[in-house]
Amino acid sequence: MVKEITRDIKQLDHAKRHLTTSITTLNHLHMLAGGVDSLEAMTRRRQYGEVANLLQGVMNVLEHFQKYMGIPQIRQLSERVKAAQTELGQQILADFEEAFPSQGTKRPGGPSNVLRDACLVANILDPRIKQEIIKKFIKQHLSEYLVLFQENQDVAWLDKIDRRYAWVKRQLVDYEEKYGRMFPREWYMTERIAVEFCHVTRAELAKIMRARAKEIEVKLLLFAIQRTTNFEGFLAKRFSGCTLTDGTLKKLESPPPSTNPFLEDEPTPEMEELAIEKGELDQPKKPKAPDNPFHGIVSKCFEPHLYVYIESQDKNLGELIDRFVADFKTQGPPKPNTDEGGTVLPSCADLFVYYKKCMVQCSQLSTGEPMIALTTIFQKYLREYAWKILSGNLPKTTTSSGGLTISSLLKEKEGSEVAKFTLEELSLICSILSTAEYCLATTQQLEEKLKEKVDVSLTERINLTGEMDTFSTVISSSIQLLVQDLDAACDPALTAMSKMQWQNVEHVGDQSPYVTSVILHIKQNVPIIRDNLASTRKYFTQFCIKFANSFIPKFITHLFKCKPISMVGAEQLLLDTHSLKMVLLDLPSIGSQVVRKAPASYTKIVVKGMTRAEMILKVVMAPHEPLVVFVDNYIKLLTDCNPETFQKILDMKGLKRSEQSSMLELLRQRLPTPPSGAEGSSSLSLMAPTPEQESSRIRKLEKLIKKRL
Repeated sequence: MVKEITRDIKQLDHAKRHLTTSITTLNHLHMLAGGVDSLEAMTRRRQYGEVANLLQGVMNVLEHFQKYMGIPQIRQLSERVKAAQTELGQQILADFEEAFPSQGTKRPGGPSNVLRDACLVANILDPRIKQEIIKKFIKQHLSEYLVLFQENQDVAWLDKIDRRYAWVKRQLVDYEEKYGRMFPREWYMTERIAVEFCHVTRAELAKIMRARAKEIEVKLLLFAIQRTTNFEGFLAKRFSGCTLTDGTLKKLESPPPSTNPFLEDEPTPEMEELAIEKGELDQPKKPKAPDNPFHGIVSKCFEPHLYVYIESQDKNLGELIDRFVADFKTQGPPKPNTDEGGTVLPSCADLFVYYKKCMVQCSQLSTGEPMIALTTIFQKYLREYAWKILSGNLPKTTTSSGGLTISSLLKEKEGSEVAKFTLEELSLICSILSTAEYCLATTQQLEEKLKEKVDVSLTERINLTGEMDTFSTVISSSIQLLVQDLDAACDPALTAMSKMQWQNVEHVGDQSPYVTSVILHIKQNVPIIRDNLASTRKYFTQFCIKFANSFIPKFITHLFKCKPISMVGAEQLLLDTHSLKMVLLDLPSIGSQVVRKAPASYTKIVVKGMTRAEMILKVVMAPHEPLVVFVDNYIKLLTDCNPETFQKILDMKGLKRSEQSSMLELLRQRLPTPPSGAEGSSSLSLMAPTPEQESSRIRKLEKLIKKRL
């Protein structure tokens, strides 16, 4: 019943909707038909201002008829609109060709309102029309440039590259004055002219440089690159670079953004030198401004010729190294350092300042293969610096056999010189060590900086590990020289100890003359080395450890040569050994007003080594009968209780071979069986005694010495 009642109402609603649609469509059709007629008439009269507004409206209305394209009249109107658009495009291009001819001697016309309105119409037409207008206008605008700076012209060469950039700046000002209002602002015509100028200039420069490659000198190349990068900077300040990705003007490939959070402004040479001196080559600085979108748009053409720059840096660095060598020979080694802190050779700071300047300069020219070539040059001269300046100037060790006798050593006076190296030579070794340590740290920073500057795809090819290893070798050689020098100075004293008639010693007195001699040499050398290595404490600690590892086994070796030995002689040697142990424990701070606790690693070596010497002497002092007690005492006191050491102790006691054989057999029977073969025995023999055992033995030894004294 409801449907019956509302049937007429629903029918009326449908009729009203259809009627409204029909009226609207007929109105649009009327507007479309009238608009097409007007569009065609205005096109013929070149009324581009009115056409621009009308064309957009006609195209909007035509969108409503897309579903009616099956009707012949509608389709005909649509085709007339397309034909009008095509005619407009051709007509506008012809108007621009007439106003700005690409050929002939006719001078280009000035701006006109007709062309300005034509640009508004071109905005609505096919984008290719707009691109064609832009292309033709820019080509005509730069035609004079191609004539003025032809390859055969004098102004085309690199030494007059400024004139190219001055010309385009004048042209941009001229364009703004004459045509600035003719083209729509969103066309960015000024920027497009500048970008096209850059592309043309890059191609022209590349062509002329290929033809005259032999005439390119490094100063000329750097001059041209500097002026070009300055011009690219000028473009970055003036324009946004938004046209570099538009149409045919493609943006140059730029490296991906760096992931380093500490991007920094390139420092001035003064800032670089100050940073080098303070060791702040790699300190983070304030973030730098965004990259220049125009970087490389012209200067990319110089990259194939950067080998000239690389060869120049190779030559300059070679001369710099030669000058360093000559200066060292002329001025001599640095003066001994009396203050706290090591003396670093000034030449190394000069070298790295020059490296930094080259790296910054080259990264501005290219971040590709030339940076890899420059890195190779850096590696070459880092190695040369290490060998010619550092290793080449280390004092040479000389072996002399005569001049020292036991009696002269025993009568040695305070302050006499036995060490092979003079004070100046010791200071030089320390200076070279400090310099190598500085070079090692700075080379690591240099590698990180080079990886930041170069393209991401090339970072794996930058590796200065070999050069860092070279400086580490110089450091090791320097420490070894210092150790050998002090070690050699102590050798005559140890020889004197082994030559003394220890079986004839009748009473225990103060420390023996050979101990005084060793202590004297330690007091002469160590303070000098410590003061000169104050800025590199870890290497002074290495020196102390290496000296202890060298001196203590040598002392024990000479100890075994003291044979035969009486009970009193053994007591005197025990006193001497304890004195040397105390001196060695105090060695890192000997002669210093500031007493520092010796490093635990060093103390452990000294305690372990000298305690073994003391235990050897305690076994020597013990009576060898009964045999079982003597053997058990030896096993208990010496952790490395092997038969060879036992036989040497028996030799020190002056026992005959016949007596020794039975004692050695007893030792082999009494030795504990190793838990897991010979390897277990070997590892056990090298284990250090516990701290409780050490302290207990020290207390016993002190009581023994006090008793004997």
